[in-house]
Amino acid sequence: MPEPLGHGMGTTVFVDSDHASNVLTRRSHSGLLIFANNALVMTFCKRQNTGESSTFTSELVAMRIARDMSVALRLKLKSIGVPLLGPTNVYCDNLGVVKNTSVPESTLSKKHNSINYHVVREAVAAGIIRVGKEDTETNLSDALTKLLPYSRKVKLLSKFLYDR
Repeated sequence: MPEPLGHGMGTTVFVDSDHASNVLTRRSHSGLLIFANNALVMTFCKRQNTGESSTFTSELVAMRIARDMSVALRLKLKSIGVPLLGPTNVYCDNLGVVKNTSVPESTLSKKHNSINYHVVREAVAAGIIRVGKEDTETNLSDALTKLLPYSRKVKLLSKFLYDR
């Protein structure tokens, strides 16, 4: 890696999932907004590969995707010599996921959920990401996962929309 030069950069991710939103398959959708400083650099909206039985597990799958993408972004920034300011802040609207990924004593029993959980927990323990709670009303990634009225989408994404 080259020696970091210049001003440091912070990264932020807003993550959400919509549990069983697909009417045919009942699979959940994940949505992510990734920021470098305050600039939106990446969006992600995709149906999850597995059918999850609860909101908690679908949010946990979305959190693992957020972890994977934030690690990839951090590696890209480091490889071009950009200094990073601390861990990536990841904001989720599910308090259970926030607590379980932040508290080292918590455990999960289902195998595929456990794998997602441990991947996220390891990233938190290594100082790569920091997980925090963001209310549903202000979580920007809700615009990617839920059917919302146009006025609510505009309110959430107003700083990214171009007014003519």
